[in-house]
Amino acid sequence: MDSVSPPSGFEAKRAQRQAEARSIADPHERLSRCVDAARRTPSLPLELRTDDRAVPGCLAKLWFVPEFRDGLCWYRCDSDSMVVKGVAALLCEFFSGERPEAIVAFSGDPLGDSGIERHLSPNRRHGLGQLRGLIVAFARFQLEATP
Repeated sequence: MDSVSPPSGFEAKRAQRQAEARSIADPHERLSRCVDAARRTPSLPLELRTDDRAVPGCLAKLWFVPEFRDGLCWYRCDSDSMVVKGVAALLCEFFSGERPEAIVAFSGDPLGDSGIERHLSPNRRHGLGQLRGLIVAFARFQLEATP
């Protein structure tokens, strides 16, 4: 008898996001859940909220802190906007705990999978696109720096 293996890595995360999105039809409820998630996401300490960690091109203040440990990339963020913080946390959570080569190779759209992106203003989408670029750039740097 054939058995189907559960999806792993990004596939599992995407499947979970898509299932969550399907369970919330109302766009206002999706944003409300995003704000609730932002409230549960720990704030960065003030010493990490510095200009060199600010995401360029984002109207709200958005700080990004990448880390590389045990061969995996880990990402944290914070914002003065609860909506931006919640959506940025979705991105950071999606890519955290993954190998750099997987992040660089991933071509999907985690925000599109969640259904939240279509409810964001063009300025917010641009800032979050900048964050995604920083996530990939950090992973690419780790690939080049790691023998």
